[in-house]
Amino acid sequence: MRLRKLAHSVYKTQYHIVWPTKIQTKKTLNSGVRAYLRIKLQEVRKYYPDWEYVETGIGDNHVHIHIIIPPKYAVSMAVETVKKNTSRALRQKFQFLDNVYWDRKGIWSKGYFVSTVGINEQIIKNYVARQEKEDAGQAELEIN
Repeated sequence: MRLRKLAHSVYKTQYHIVWPTKIQTKKTLNSGVRAYLRIKLQEVRKYYPDWEYVETGIGDNHVHIHIIIPPKYAVSMAVETVKKNTSRALRQKFQFLDNVYWDRKGIWSKGYFVSTVGINEQIIKNYVARQEKEDAGQAELEIN
């Protein structure tokens, strides 16, 4: 397991985030839309290179991402950024979405589900035991 390091923190803040489309009964995320959505998700990382997608799953009417976000960002800000940018891009590329989502307020529902993805207690104990070396800049960030 790889931990990340900022100037004053070591972190592995992982989240499982799910958000649906506004209309659950329509299967608007067809294979072409899914492929383009994956491209757009990666483009968001151009502006936030310290965000890492561990896994991405796209269903017919919802998106799952397992993402690592540094603690300097709020999860709500990350979700808002991803949803806003992908919704705009998908509507520009796929005109049929304007017919389905005619109100011009985006294709994603307002809410989302988020859950943290934890690490086990032994990893935390190992980190604490190695903290002295960590502060001196001598320890590796691989803590098993």
